[in-house]
Amino acid sequence: MSEFQPSPAVPYSMASLLERFIRYVQVETTADAESQLVPSTPGQLELGRRLVTELTELGIERVSQDAAGVVRGYLPSNARAPESAATLVFNSHVDTAPDCSGRDVKPSILKYQGGDIVLTNGLKIRANETPELSGLVGKTLITTDGNTLLGGDDKAGVAIIMEIAAHLAANPDFPRPNVLFLFTCDEEIGRGVASIDVPALGGTVAYTFDGGGSGVINHATFSANQAVVEFTGVNIHPAIAKDRMVNALRAAGHFLAQLPPEMSPERTEGDEGFVHPYQISGGVASVRLQLILRDFATEKLVQQETLLQNAAERTRAAIPGVQVEVAVVPQYRNMEEGLADEPRAMELAWQAHANLGITPKLEKIRGGTDGSQFTSQGLPTPNLSAGQHNIHSPLEFACLEEMAQAREIGLQLVRLWSREPKCHN
Repeated sequence: MSEFQPSPAVPYSMASLLERFIRYVQVETTADAESQLVPSTPGQLELGRRLVTELTELGIERVSQDAAGVVRGYLPSNARAPESAATLVFNSHVDTAPDCSGRDVKPSILKYQGGDIVLTNGLKIRANETPELSGLVGKTLITTDGNTLLGGDDKAGVAIIMEIAAHLAANPDFPRPNVLFLFTCDEEIGRGVASIDVPALGGTVAYTFDGGGSGVINHATFSANQAVVEFTGVNIHPAIAKDRMVNALRAAGHFLAQLPPEMSPERTEGDEGFVHPYQISGGVASVRLQLILRDFATEKLVQQETLLQNAAERTRAAIPGVQVEVAVVPQYRNMEEGLADEPRAMELAWQAHANLGITPKLEKIRGGTDGSQFTSQGLPTPNLSAGQHNIHSPLEFACLEEMAQAREIGLQLVRLWSREPKCHN
């Protein structure tokens, strides 16, 4: 028997994977960017506690959940002395995006036969708008009822990693390096790694299962900053406002009009970056505008910030008396450069796919993952497929067979990394 056959050697039953996924998506874990709590919402702690229980019951060692909600579990190498073996980290995040409700998720399971998918509330996942459906005929899809997101981003990844952990715990002779299972919180609002001492993890390499359809390896992400623009005006009764009122709303409108439409997300694709105003609040006296700045070339973020500063200056000139302050905060950086420091991260990811007869597709993410921040802090972390589709939307769905394939790829990585020393020669 070839050592590179899928594991276990007998056909893998997907029932456990499906059951885990359905169980996890029904826990509300929506992240909240306005919350000052860590993690930002209590449901993330609840799901984390469930993972702690399940990992412990599997026999995983050193299981814990810290005050920030981060869950860890560990298996030492059985292939060489743990102190000299590589440490492989598998990571997914338990939170879901605030773009759409994650409360009372009601998943629906179907064997896809082609055409549009009509959800319970009448919404449709249209085949002509979802090209990946053409390759999923005959596959098992999990959808929402149309009233919430599903949470496949990233509970598909959580379920995949838990299934990997279950297999390794049940098969103690399966060759493995040191393996750390790591589940983070608040990834969707850019805080997934904020509470983690990354060097202290001792990881040689990490992989996030936080991607789309089958066979994709994400080797690059956007570099990202967040901008907050504060407009301060003067409010007074409109009957006596002449030459006295300074309307912060009009100032915000003037500012937004300075942003080139061709730099918006709806006008960009591929390697193009964007400037995206996504939230505004306030009134005549003050307005708070939030934007995200994105580009694969980190240096172009400086140009985007300059664009905002210039727009602020023109707004001050156009609306006398208004105060406009621009604050920019770094969020994450393109992982591509950091991956070059540990070439085995990509080489073995490619080999894991090839061992299963899959030709992987290298793709850049027009966004970021926890892996972006892990990589920037010295832990090289490519992102792998997790069977997610139409994320952050009530039209979201996940493919069970793609999730099962991701589990097999994870087990191949475990086997491959069992042969590798901690340090690259």
